[in-house]
Amino acid sequence: MTTALITGAGRGLGAALALALARSHHIIAVARTIGALEELDDRIRAAGGAATLAPMDITVPEAMQTLCRGLHDRWGGLDLWIHAAVHAGPLGPTAHLADKDFDKSLSVNVTATQRLIGYVAPLLGPQGRAVFLDDPRGGERFMGHYGATKAAQIALARSWQAESVRIGPQVIILTPAPMPTATRARFYPGEDRSRLTDPAAEAARLLPLILA
Repeated sequence: MTTALITGAGRGLGAALALALARSHHIIAVARTIGALEELDDRIRAAGGAATLAPMDITVPEAMQTLCRGLHDRWGGLDLWIHAAVHAGPLGPTAHLADKDFDKSLSVNVTATQRLIGYVAPLLGPQGRAVFLDDPRGGERFMGHYGATKAAQIALARSWQAESVRIGPQVIILTPAPMPTATRARFYPGEDRSRLTDPAAEAARLLPLILA
């Protein structure tokens, strides 16, 4: 069975990609919110697909170790991993960023990503694929929490990508179009959301790039 692990599958593009991939993959959906995962599961089942729900916090190493061990024991590995989980700290001047908010951004966006790469790489093997979603806001005003840690996350992915060119897995870095997500609404509260790309439409655009 072809498998796809999606971290950050509870809402937004992660959920949209899970639903789109469910036509061809068994989805392992990871998110902290049980209700969001159950809603996604209902949609996947209604479309004829199947999913395994994993309500977990990616910043807890033991939880991720248990998850990856379970994936190995059940399926022997993974075909695809999409890392859509992200934390957006409060907007504010760089000189006034709170330590607790910056630490959480580092924990979710950087440290958890680094650990997950180590845990998931053996499951993907040389033939698997890992997908990261870039959002180049580093250096934008008031986005010190998010911009700095998201840039660090993608730097990790680019290093892994360069290291894996010959030996695998294939590491893919994509830049989604602006979408009317909850995270973006916090960044741009007065924005005309009707001009943004629907997550389902963006998932349909990105899917050929992920599976090519």
